Amino acid sequence: MPPSPPLRHLMTLADLPVGQINRIVEHAFKLKQLSKAWRLPPSSKINGPSHGTLHLPSNSLFGKTIALIFSQRSTRTRVAAETSVALLGGHSMFLGREDIQMGVNESIRDTAKIVSGMCQGLFDLARYSDVPVINALSPLWHPTQVLADIMTLRENASSFGSPHDAPSSATEVQLSQLPELPPLTIAYVGDSANVLHDMLVSYPRMGHKFRVASPKQHRAPSEVWERVKQLGCDGNIVWVEDPKEAVEGANVVATDTWISMGQESEKEARLRAFEGYQVTEALCKNAHPEWKFLHCLPRKPQEVDDEVMYGPRSLVFQEGENRKWTTMAIFDILYGEWSLETF
Repeated sequence: MPPSPPLRHLMTLADLPVGQINRIVEHAFKLKQLSKAWRLPPSSKINGPSHGTLHLPSNSLFGKTIALIFSQRSTRTRVAAETSVALLGGHSMFLGREDIQMGVNESIRDTAKIVSGMCQGLFDLARYSDVPVINALSPLWHPTQVLADIMTLRENASSFGSPHDAPSSATEVQLSQLPELPPLTIAYVGDSANVLHDMLVSYPRMGHKFRVASPKQHRAPSEVWERVKQLGCDGNIVWVEDPKEAVEGANVVATDTWISMGQESEKEARLRAFEGYQVTEALCKNAHPEWKFLHCLPRKPQEVDDEVMYGPRSLVFQEGENRKWTTMAIFDILYGEWSLETF
């Protein structure tokens, strides 16, 4: 039997083995260091094998155009994508739902074939595209967000008992290694939405215990849970309704919006369903003493209070910035004519 072709698209982290997930995150950390070092004064040097004087982190997208197809408003996803393409030497083309014929006067299949013939990358339409496609966000999956979460946790590994060596000075930058994480207990409190779904297929495979607090009527749909079971993740996931039970002893507490775009008509019912789920110090009084907080943004006050959101436990804004570096790493790998399997 001939070998399977390299994985050309990224729809969900369920498609990737743990080793590839870690390599993407580690590549993102390297790109982050190189990019930040590049902005230092010209006299600065970077220490590390084969790095010499500072330079752009990569030129893998030189002469290439990446089509960014969005059907909803976006802040982090759009900014991360456009700035990443620019830093890799390419050009991004934003295509909003009002800008193109897709699904209106032309089928998705026809749009995919035409646009992929003109560009070297698409953000959707993997089924028909002839070029690599990244799912930046869909109703079921959000792989780029969870990659950023994993990177953020690893950057903060010292908070969980792993050592982390910082660069020696602002003008002499040492390329450091991204530290490994010890096994953690991670709690998610809230709605079963796309971010949670990629967590379900990732964290258990990485050796972490994962607890989810969600009302029964707001748990993962069957097609997501089937992927969870196929990957053998279900044995390391506990579902509860009481958020206090979920966060007990947790090293990390995460949440997401309870009311996603398109669910505005359900607002009152959802607020009632998630009453008592707001992440606060009081809710998490039995979590690990050094617990940290994640939220993919945008945040609404009922999901987490200001004390946690803006306090020392919050990794939210570092997590948001890392959306750029993990997106950039995926671009560098998929559109730099490598592949996820060979990387």
